[in-house]
Amino acid sequence: MVKYYESTSVFHFSWDQVAQGFWKRYPNPHSNHVLSEDTVFREIRGSKLFTKRLLTKTNRVPKWGERFVNARTVKIVEESIIDPKEKVLITYTRNIGYVRVMSIVEKVIYKVSKENMNWTVAERSAWIDSQVFGFGRAIQAFGLERFRKNCKQMVGGFNYVLTSMFPHTSVSHATSDEVTSHTSSAKKDALKDAAKKATDIAKSKAGPIYASCQPNQT
Repeated sequence: MVKYYESTSVFHFSWDQVAQGFWKRYPNPHSNHVLSEDTVFREIRGSKLFTKRLLTKTNRVPKWGERFVNARTVKIVEESIIDPKEKVLITYTRNIGYVRVMSIVEKVIYKVSKENMNWTVAERSAWIDSQVFGFGRAIQAFGLERFRKNCKQMVGGFNYVLTSMFPHTSVSHATSDEVTSHTSSAKKDALKDAAKKATDIAKSKAGPIYASCQPNQT
């Protein structure tokens, strides 16, 4: 059975900024495994931009996997559709080598966040499969775990690029986060003070009532 993975990432940058940064993701310190990228096709249909690129990445294989794969690099096809009117960027990626050993098909949808119009949400889905008899499940499990780790690097790398391209945006977000943090802290302190005062008032009122309810001592 094919392994399935999904995740959601939030970039604190506008969709327009993310769409610009998408083409400049590499190189970055988090993605040293990407060796090259070449655009092989690009076309505008209506208001949408269709692009196909070929990426070359390193292909680290564990010791037990060397019996199935001996290549040190792997080719990845990346197809993308950008719709500036709807503000949606969709990407499809797949490896084109050793697909019987392990194939990974990934789809990512970048769109405006419903939480904040100045943020962008990336919804990622991936399907990992292997047709190696007797080892398929083990290879799928390995591919899923490595893909999960690579996702963290991809998100970190993309954030690095976006921050480099739009430093003022990242600074404003940092300031906003600090203000939110301070405001939240102030609210908590105010609630604590109000609760303490309410408790003190309740105690002061309860004292006479409690005393009046006590039986008379003779």
